[in-house]
This record gives sequence, C-alpha cells and structure tokens, in this order.
Amino acid sequence: MKRIIIQKLILVILLGVIVTLSANEYLIPELEPLRPFLNTTWKGEFTKSENPASDIQKWNRILNGTHIRIMHSLNNGEYGGESIIYWDDKKNKLAYYYFTTGGFLTKGTMQIEDGKVVSQEKVIGDANGIENVKNITEILTDGSLRSTSKYLKNGKWIEGHEIIYHQDPEAELIFK
Repeated sequence: MKRIIIQKLILVILLGVIVTLSANEYLIPELEPLRPFLNTTWKGEFTKSENPASDIQKWNRILNGTHIRIMHSLNNGEYGGESIIYWDDKKNKLAYYYFTTGGFLTKGTMQIEDGKVVSQEKVIGDANGIENVKNITEILTDGSLRSTSKYLKNGKWIEGHEIIYHQDPEAELIFK
C-alpha cells in the first residue's frame, strides 16, 4: 500500500513538472516560426562599420506565449532598445513596437520568408532623419545570426548595418 502511494505521488510530481515545462514553452501558433530565436543571448559585431561596435540581444517568450520580447544593448549601454512582437489580427501579420534609449520608437510588421525574418518599420520621433527601416534577420548554417538593414533617409534608401551574432549565454545586457 505504501509503495502504491509513493508511486502515485511520484507520478503526480512528474506530471506537474511536465505540465509546468510545457506551459512555460507555449507560443501562439503565429509566433512559432520565431521559436529558434527564443531563450537565447547573442553577441554580435558590426561588419560594415568604421568604428568597432558590438551588440548584445536576448530573445524571450513573454505574456504566456502571446508575445516575444527582444532586448538589446549596443556598446555596453551606449544605446539600447526593446522590441515587443505580437500577432496583429487586423493586419493578419506579425507586428511589433521597438522602444529605444535614443528617444524615438518604431512600429513595424514582419513576415517569415525562406527562413528569414523580414521586417519593415516606420520611425516615430527623431532618429537623425531616418524615416523607415527594412531589416532581414536569419540564422546561418553555422548557427550564427546575421542582421542586415537599409534606412530610408531624406527620401533615399541607404545601406545600413550588417551584424554577425554568435550565441553567448554569458553576455549581459547593459543599460545606463
């Protein structure tokens, strides 16, 4: 009798752990394509920059799997921001807001094309004349992450940044 009670207790505990782990990993179906980015910390270097610059970003599931948060910190807190990604039922697209320490924000949409996250955003506020941003983020075959961008400034699209990231669980976000 005592053995049966212990076995049942162990079974209940294991089921509780499984349910808890499953609940913590749940994502709404529309966010599922972004799952490979979740629970990761990336450290990246700008490849097309005259001044050396590095960026750290963390991707996490938030709000019971209905949203994703990306936080990033450039050059040890010189600049940073936070994006909140969600499913926009009205647009039938992934959408997001990006809030910055630079005093502006952006509002954009994204879609997954051939395994790449393609986003386009409108700048709200003064971002040194930048009005819109196009960005492509992808996980490369070697496991690194590449982010490239273009900026609409003074009516012309110009090349922006390219950053190659590698996973670095020890990297820390710094905000001043």
